[in-house]
Amino acid sequence: MKISLFEGPQHDRPMLALGLLLMGVSALALQDSMIKLIAPDTTFWQFQAIRSVFNLTFIILLATASIGIRQLWPRRPWPVFLRALMLTCCMIFFFGAAPQISVSQMAAGLYTYPFFITLMAGPFLGEVIGPWRLGALILGMAGAFTVLDPLAEGFRWVQIMPVIAGFFYALNLLILRRWCRNESPLSIAFIVALVFIIFGASGGTIISLLPLEAETRSSVPFLLEAWPQLSLAVLGFCLFASCLNLTGNICLSRAYQTADSSWLAPVDFSYLLFVAIWSRVFYDTWPTPQAATGMAMIALAGGLTAIRERLRRRNIPLDARQK
Repeated sequence: MKISLFEGPQHDRPMLALGLLLMGVSALALQDSMIKLIAPDTTFWQFQAIRSVFNLTFIILLATASIGIRQLWPRRPWPVFLRALMLTCCMIFFFGAAPQISVSQMAAGLYTYPFFITLMAGPFLGEVIGPWRLGALILGMAGAFTVLDPLAEGFRWVQIMPVIAGFFYALNLLILRRWCRNESPLSIAFIVALVFIIFGASGGTIISLLPLEAETRSSVPFLLEAWPQLSLAVLGFCLFASCLNLTGNICLSRAYQTADSSWLAPVDFSYLLFVAIWSRVFYDTWPTPQAATGMAMIALAGGLTAIRERLRRRNIPLDARQK
């Protein structure tokens, strides 16, 4: 018996996509919030490689029970591999700074991705940036500026890393929607796991061979240290993170395959709410009033962008909606 969730989508199903998106962002928010707990005992490269080995194992088991192992290879390999490469870059910048910045700063930086999508809509989709999108772009970037607060005395360059992650995440979504629409979510996850394993193993090796000074390595230890001794705690966390990561990414891939991004974008920002909740659970902290204000601005900007996109697709005269 085949599981339809893992087969290529046949048509848009907005309500199913909505539920999948909520499930996906909640799982990923939990994983991302917990990474700070285990960071002192591992490195990005070790975590990425081991988690992805678990991912690959689960994917093969799921494929055996659903679409068949032979169907794991994508129909169009190059865009699926390109998307996996963009996700790899995203993870390097997103998790690399995790031990040194707050969960709110991580989330706010990553969720600048809709504004990068707006900027790249012209080159990728041939769309024109109108006043609505431009206004939402300015509001969202102002929100990110509010959360990251680059003018503060204690500002560190690592706080910019999640914003760079947002850029690569935007590229990942554009590639997914334009060129990977008819791929199986398991096939997409399979290639991501392969690429993550390769980069985790090779990245750790390269980092260990680089002639970096101890002070440089200690500035971003999670990213610039190679492969520490593996403990059972790290192994268990990687297994748990694999379950969350695989659930989240399969749900998100399927959601964006089966509904327009303009329909999903406002709900996607529930990630910021989930992150705030998990920050309270694990670290007994809420976002500061300034951070909460900035996160709200980012979510509002994403909602405005989505509303504008839905109006455009329905061909409703904009002058009637802008009064």
